[in-house]
Amino acid sequence: MTSLSLTAVHLRVADLSRSVDFYTRGLGFVVVNLTPERADLAVAPAASAILTLTGDPSAPPAAPDAAGLFHAALLFPSAPALGAWLKHAAQAGVEFDGFSDHGVSEAVYFTDPDGNGLEFYTDRPATAWPRTAAGELAMTTERLNVPALLAAASPATATPLAGARWGHLHLRVTNLDRSDAYYRKTLGLALTQGSYPGARFLAADGYHHHLGLNTWGHPRTPRPSAALGLVEATFAHAGLDTAQQLTDPDGIALRLIPEPHA
Repeated sequence: MTSLSLTAVHLRVADLSRSVDFYTRGLGFVVVNLTPERADLAVAPAASAILTLTGDPSAPPAAPDAAGLFHAALLFPSAPALGAWLKHAAQAGVEFDGFSDHGVSEAVYFTDPDGNGLEFYTDRPATAWPRTAAGELAMTTERLNVPALLAAASPATATPLAGARWGHLHLRVTNLDRSDAYYRKTLGLALTQGSYPGARFLAADGYHHHLGLNTWGHPRTPRPSAALGLVEATFAHAGLDTAQQLTDPDGIALRLIPEPHA
């Protein structure tokens, strides 16, 4: 059992119908609950919801210099599963922003219709993760071998996201030291890599990162609570007895819940 996991992401979107179409037809999510203002999505029909979309046509976009979501990252159980999803998404017309090999993982990047960043990725075995001579993780960004990923893809299924779950959250923040200290204390995380320019990566249980923090683009203002984008991220934490509602130093809302017992 892990001591920490990202279990749910809640986004505010301008056009709920447009976003539901993107996340279901394009990405393969399944609607498990739908109202005129809200949709709850899962990776398979019998799975629990992990993504909530709230529609608000009157919500303004966040300012370019505001803190907030950089991307939410969905972790696939294997490279063949990620390859099969990539084929599905390409056939559905999803436009990709990039393909990266980070040494610890293979990742595909894109954005939703409201500009929310998304990463769909699969991990390499922990024994293969690159490290410095001092033992720190040495995540890099190299070109992903997309043809090899597609060649190894599993056969297509009606549920291309089956078995996937949230793997990490990456945030834009206004002050790395302040956010680093906050999340270490709040979530019990440890620094796994601090040498990447303008970013830090934090994790529990020896993972490469459950949380990324960056100041890329020089954000200067807090996350506006009523704007489009991230409403709340939910983490399950083994050290909790009751749920907690928190707001980080940049106005980013967090919900902490007890880790479910197996």
